[in-house]
Amino acid sequence: MSDAALLEVEGLVAGYGAADVLQGIDVAVAAGEMVAVLGSNGAGKTTLNNVLSGILRPRAGSIRFDGHLLGRAAPAEIVERGLVHVPEGRRIFPDLSVEENLVLGSYRRGKANRARNRERVMSIFPRLAERCRQRAGTLSGGEQQMLAIGRGLMAEPRFLILDEPSLGLSPLLVEEMFTLIQRLGGEGLTILLVEQNVVQSLAIAAHAHVLENGRVVLSGKGEELMGDPRLQKTYLGM
Repeated sequence: MSDAALLEVEGLVAGYGAADVLQGIDVAVAAGEMVAVLGSNGAGKTTLNNVLSGILRPRAGSIRFDGHLLGRAAPAEIVERGLVHVPEGRRIFPDLSVEENLVLGSYRRGKANRARNRERVMSIFPRLAERCRQRAGTLSGGEQQMLAIGRGLMAEPRFLILDEPSLGLSPLLVEEMFTLIQRLGGEGLTILLVEQNVVQSLAIAAHAHVLENGRVVLSGKGEELMGDPRLQKTYLGM
């Protein structure tokens, strides 16, 4: 394992029932780096996130986070180590207020610094500050995504998985969301950005891996992959 790798996944196999969805995935993320995992629906992105978060057990291979094997760790233990997953579809608590949703983000980790972290989240997402007492279910889609990311930041993540953060957002909000993600990465947060939005993701990620049918078919630096003819043909229609 590389000394600089905060997360290292080797030979990962996982799936549901009799089917293997991931068929030998290798991914490494250095501390302070933003890495994108790209692919269309059904490529295996969500399965990878579920394994990293402890929701799904791997069938083979290894996952190391900061030198510790995570293959059999419970989700709560993984969060306590600082690996935090912001899931696809936001998964906020619609009947609770914005404030209450944020507080729940620090349930397992970050409780001692809850007030300070709350202020930081509000500075990153001023609209959440304006809607602090509003029921989360009444927020717009973009605001709900901000809340989901803000809730993740309340846990003081050392490593943040962002699962399809641009999904369902208008083009203008997609631009805003990627700008915010780039800001978080610029502040030194280690991020695994799991997205279908290839162009925007490659523009901000240091490295990227493209998944197809549970395998990594392309890997490289973000700007290099943008010019790869295989990626242009498959994802950009060029």
